[in-house]
This record gives sequence, C-alpha cells and structure tokens, in this order.
Amino acid sequence: MVEYSDLQGQNILEIEPKYHNKLNIEGFSKMMKDPSFCYKFYWLEAIVQLISEGKTETTFDEIIDEMIANAWYSVREFHIHLSGMPMDGQIKDGLERAILQLTELSDLPANASKVQIKNAIQKYNKELKEVKEQLTHMVPYRALAGFFTLSDEKINWNSTKWLVAYIQKFNKTVVSLPYLLGTSSKLKKEVYFQQGWIRMIQDHTVNIWGWIQYEKVKWLQNNNPEVPGLVYKLTPMDEKTRKLKNVRNLWQGIMEIQEIRDVFTGQPVKKKKYDIDHFIPWSFVMNDELWNLMPMDSSLNSSKSNGLPKWNPFFKSFAGNQYLMYRMIYENAEIYDRFKRCYKDNLHSIWAGQELYRKGNSKETFYNILEKNMMPVYDSARRQGYEIWIK
Repeated sequence: MVEYSDLQGQNILEIEPKYHNKLNIEGFSKMMKDPSFCYKFYWLEAIVQLISEGKTETTFDEIIDEMIANAWYSVREFHIHLSGMPMDGQIKDGLERAILQLTELSDLPANASKVQIKNAIQKYNKELKEVKEQLTHMVPYRALAGFFTLSDEKINWNSTKWLVAYIQKFNKTVVSLPYLLGTSSKLKKEVYFQQGWIRMIQDHTVNIWGWIQYEKVKWLQNNNPEVPGLVYKLTPMDEKTRKLKNVRNLWQGIMEIQEIRDVFTGQPVKKKKYDIDHFIPWSFVMNDELWNLMPMDSSLNSSKSNGLPKWNPFFKSFAGNQYLMYRMIYENAEIYDRFKRCYKDNLHSIWAGQELYRKGNSKETFYNILEKNMMPVYDSARRQGYEIWIK
C-alpha cells in the first residue's frame, strides 16, 4: 500500500500499488489542496459517492444535488458556515447559499433524508437554478489542478470552453484524468468517469471517503473556530448515543428530598413529567456535561428544541438549581453516590471538576465560576446563528 500523510504524519490515503503504473495517484491526492471554498470537498465527495453506486457518467446538475444533500444537515442543524463566518452579512460559500435558499423555499426539517432533500430540489429547481449554476464556475476544473502540474502549458482558468478542450487534450497526451467533461452548458454539462479511476475508487471507497472527511473536518474547524465538536456535526447522530441516565437519576434523587422549580416557568417540576435538557443546546455543545443540564417541564422541551434561552433572567434560575444540586452532593451520601456515577459520561470538563464542583464553594463563587465558563459558549452559539427561544 502507498500512503499519503499530512504534516502530523497521520495516514490519510492509501492506494494499492497496482494502480500506480496506470493512474497518477499523487495528482488525485492533490484534488483537495488549497481550496478557496468548502464545496471543493463536497464536489469530490459527491463524485466518489456516485461512482460507488455504479455510475459511469453524470451531469453537473446531479453532482450538485448530491452536494446539497450531503451538506444539508451540518448547515441546517448546527449552523455551520461552510467557508467561514460572513464578515459583511453575506454568506461566502455558494453551497451554503443554495441550502439556505432551499430552506426558505421548502418546509424540509434539518434531519430530512437524502431522498426528501433531492425531491425538494427538483420541486424548486427553477428557483435554485442560478445559485446551482454558480457552483459550476470553477470547482469542476480547479479540482483537477493537481494533475496539470505535469504540463508546462499555461492554464486559462477564465474560459470554460478552453478548459474543456484542455482537459480532453491533457487526458490523451499526458495522463489519465478521473473525469472528462462534455460539451453541454452549465448544469447540463456531462461528466464522464474514466474506467481506470472507477475501478480504483470502487476498490478504495472506504479509504478515500475517510480521507475526504478528514480534510473536510480540518477545513470546517479552521473556518468555524468557535464551534465545539465539529467532527460530530457532519452527519446525523444516533440519539441513543446521548447519555443522560445517570444525570436523570441524580436529579430524581434530589427531587425525592427537595422541591425543584422549573427554570422557565418557576413552577415545581413534577417528578414523572420532566425531561433532562441542555441550557445551551446539545446541537451546539455536542456533549452531555452535567454543568449544562437541567430538569425541565416535558411540555416545554419540544418547543425549546435548538433555541437559546434568554440569558437574563433564565441563567440565574438555572444556576440556582445547579447550586442546589451542588450543595446536596456534599450534604447527602446517597446523592453524592449518584453524582459519582455521572463521572464517566457527564463530567469531562476540567474546570467543572477542579473548580465548579469542588467542595467548599460559596453560592456567589459557584455562580461566578459557572457564568465565567458558560457565557463564552453561549455567546459563541449566538454568533453562530442560534436563535433566542421565546417561551
């Protein structure tokens, strides 16, 4: 196996040697080098997906539909900016703009299936035509730039017609390219996958897919520096991975002894009619840390969803319940045992273990530690586009 590694020495692409006499694997490894926008990753990802499904030819239109479907969840559910935060209020990334336009046109949920998304794209294809065409201007050609370094010919990146002809000539005289382009215009332009590359990609789909995901995560994290757990925000996660059992058990034990009032209604939480929910949405923090969890009236939980509660006055009530829990941990041996069971799944933040939940904090100290650590996370979620929930 031949390996291509990043600067940290991590293996990111492995291709069997038998392909190296026929295919320029080094050129392929450069297909995601130096992107200007994130949709370069989604372009290659869509091509690999279509080839893995047995496609030998497609169109720009079909590839872009695949790109929109693949990026939909990250943009809609987690407010990820595919090419960074807009400085002037204008979304920079064309793929992100396409998703936001489809959001306005349709009633698709964030967790819509790929079939639902593609059906909606077809329904609103006329309205989406312009933004989809913008995605065809450079990436289909620039993605092949790593191969073109084998030639001294100056590339005319400003002429689509010249590029299509150059790709054909390069493929015949220099080295085989992963795909060739047809003569139709804009979204109807044909994309022909080459047989040697089809076989290689089908044989190494898992490795190539992992490489693309790795490079894409690095790009997205660099362009969304305030977003925690971004690696978990590319595809829908199984809700069963959420680990709230021990936290619920902790609060249940507290409620057997002490009345707890709902942060948002001020009414007593009913023992069998509450949920454990996150103050700052789980979809942003992507963890189940105890310091961000609270018992909440079940009837309000669905309406809160991914909204941010107003910091004032709700944080004060939330912190009050957290302090009540903290105080009881050190007053009641059974509650302390339940608290210890949260260590594995719900107490990973160093500041929480060393500062917030250490014994001996006054109420004021506890509030200050919690606010100092939660407010920056809250503000980051707000800047990322999470909306304020109105109860």
